[in-house]
Amino acid sequence: MSDPQLVRCPSCGATNRVPLEKIAKGLQPVCGRCKTALPFENKPVKVTDANFAVEVERSPLLVLLDMWAPWCGPCGMVAPVIEELAAEMAGRVRVAKLNVDENPATAARFGVQSIPTLLLLRGGRVLDRIVGVQSKAAIVQRIERVAA
Repeated sequence: MSDPQLVRCPSCGATNRVPLEKIAKGLQPVCGRCKTALPFENKPVKVTDANFAVEVERSPLLVLLDMWAPWCGPCGMVAPVIEELAAEMAGRVRVAKLNVDENPATAARFGVQSIPTLLLLRGGRVLDRIVGVQSKAAIVQRIERVAA
């Protein structure tokens, strides 16, 4: 039995444990407190300056934040790896993407001067920073080291 995914209710804010086995069976998870349908995240979450606090700082999980731009060639090379990690690490790591062109305040806050930049955050604090294109194995290794 795999570890359940922690999902925050968009309605009441309660953190819920969602067993991945139930998701695999096609069942829709609901909040234990208010019974609202819970979003299941097996794709990267879109983060903006406006929702950074809610999506990243208040996440009960470790967050892998991809700082990218649409014109950036290396960012396009990393994008499929980020998608794969979101699906493979659902429930253990929250994967998010932030377009630095559309969200300059958050990019400046973390001193992002080169993209792609991957940040590993917990509670809004940077635990590790990966700059440039890295292999999937190298990224996973860094995630596991921080998560340990």
